[in-house]
Amino acid sequence: MSAMREVTGAQSVDRALGLLAIVRRNAEAGIGLSDILAESGLNKPTARRLLLALMRAGLVEQDAKSRRYHLGEEAFLMGALAATRHSLLEFTGESLRHISDKSEDSSFFSVRRQNLSVCLQREEGRFPIRTHVLQAGAHHPLGIGAGSMALLADLPDEEIDHIVAENEAAVAARFPRYTPQVIREQVEATRARGWSLNPGLVLPNSWAIGMVVRYPDGRTAGALSLSAIDSRMGAERQENLAALLRDETGRLSVKLQRIFARRDGRARKPTET
Repeated sequence: MSAMREVTGAQSVDRALGLLAIVRRNAEAGIGLSDILAESGLNKPTARRLLLALMRAGLVEQDAKSRRYHLGEEAFLMGALAATRHSLLEFTGESLRHISDKSEDSSFFSVRRQNLSVCLQREEGRFPIRTHVLQAGAHHPLGIGAGSMALLADLPDEEIDHIVAENEAAVAARFPRYTPQVIREQVEATRARGWSLNPGLVLPNSWAIGMVVRYPDGRTAGALSLSAIDSRMGAERQENLAALLRDETGRLSVKLQRIFARRDGRARKPTET
């Protein structure tokens, strides 16, 4: 390969990674091609060619209706693996073990992926009767289940309306007790309480509560949740379990603040010459 080809190839990689970064910065709502062109400075044929390459790799995907670009499944999986390296899942694993040790019930950590919530971690409790509604790797439409509802309720109303409408058919087919009205009522109740409650809407005897976890800059990192059989979810115990989740989300926030502070310190440290 000639030196010119090497330069051209490296330039294409740099440009593709630049486009991926633009899509990442607009991950919540996605981004249209015209905005990508304006932000990248690339011409339309070049941008489309590179976006197609990113789509083939699974790093970017395009919504069939809106034609907006979003991060793809492979980017999500890479992010989950990076989170393990950069401590988030390590910290949430510690929190889940503490929650399940204290409550004796199963606990979970979930994240948002577009209109879905994905369970990344599950910790079993010691109580002999367990609920098996959620396993690591499982995904639900956003708002279905306690952790998923905590994630949905944290979004702006306009975005919630869009997600509920987009998910309506899938939710009706799999989770008929979650009507659009029920979901909106649960959003309001979650905001009022500060934590979500699934009163057996996925499985009749499986109740759960959930609460969001935030990065230091206020962004939502994910949600902790805890599930138990209905007889262990009376009103008083719900409050006690919510306090347990609140303590853990507070501890996680402190840990994440320390991690981000160290990284910021390294970023600001002048380079030796």
